Amino acid sequence: MSSLNPFIQIRRDLHKIPELGFREVKTQKYLLEYIQTLPRERVEIKKWETGLFVKVNGLNPRKIIGYRADIDGLPISEETDYDFKSTHEGTMHACGHDFHMSIALGVLTNVVNDPIKDDMLFIFQPAEEGPGGALPMLQSEVMEEWKPDCIIAIHIAPEYPVGTIATREGLLFANTSELFIDLVGKGGHAAFPHHTNDMVVAACSLVTQLQSIVSRNVDPLDSAVITIGKITGGTVQNIIAEKARLEGTIRTLSVESMEKVKQRIESIVKGVEIGYQCRTEIDYGSMYHQVYNHEEMTREFMEFVQSETSYQIIECKEAMTGEDFGYMIKDIPGFMFWLGVNSEYGLHHSKLKPNEDSIEVGINVVTNYVNYLSN
Repeated sequence: MSSLNPFIQIRRDLHKIPELGFREVKTQKYLLEYIQTLPRERVEIKKWETGLFVKVNGLNPRKIIGYRADIDGLPISEETDYDFKSTHEGTMHACGHDFHMSIALGVLTNVVNDPIKDDMLFIFQPAEEGPGGALPMLQSEVMEEWKPDCIIAIHIAPEYPVGTIATREGLLFANTSELFIDLVGKGGHAAFPHHTNDMVVAACSLVTQLQSIVSRNVDPLDSAVITIGKITGGTVQNIIAEKARLEGTIRTLSVESMEKVKQRIESIVKGVEIGYQCRTEIDYGSMYHQVYNHEEMTREFMEFVQSETSYQIIECKEAMTGEDFGYMIKDIPGFMFWLGVNSEYGLHHSKLKPNEDSIEVGINVVTNYVNYLSN
């Protein structure tokens, strides 16, 4: 450790070793090594896949307060000027999970050294970015044994200044689903198109048709997004493509709209299959439930921040962001809040540089709030 705030140093250590979902071996090892330096009399640790459950037993427990931190990185090549850049080529903590972990360790350290009345369960969750760790973790035997009575999580927010907390009652993050569509036709020489079924042409037509769903099939007072972010097809310039693949995402503010959008996608793809005489396959990949904050608990938290801290609390709008923490608060009362980190570049950007002063803000807010909940 350097002379830095130890949790800033922890963030930097973790920033160097980002790992993709369910591959967070070094990350899990680092977290364990730190936790094992703390007094262990009241601490219980259970591994789950590449994640961890850490229970801190309270002085006079009546409930279990849950706190979740996600631990995986993204398949992004880092382009910051940090001297602690990622040492794992092609992988980066570009969504702030290094911040989330260091804040969780800070809160954990505080409740170990200065016990609260209630038990507290720290959930270090793998695979938030995909394929989704929250739901299987929620369904695990450990969670069944240590299921929290309420649960909290943070997400960094580059657009807000340090010292600002933002959240809202009800819907915070959208329902999301990955989208993969494969098209298989008949390839051949570019000089003889009439002997083929060109999947590049079919894919282009499909992309155009998919864009009509939001404008013509979703209630204009609701919101939805269909984005095709990647198209692959063909081999060389003079061969008509036998195969094409579309990769994208669906985001909606209501469960009903998600169902309707998927129904329309399936109808349109079936039409392309008939019209272009090809085979098709749809895979929705990882699907995340909306983050719907518990109204009473969120309102209580917002009033607490306003009256009991020096930080600014604002009521934000819902976002089309996806987060698998939504599964946890579907099942357990809780909420997520944005933590301002004031970065020029946004989430999932290769140049994301959150302000590290926000780590102390996050630790203070959560520590003080769980003390308040436990009194």
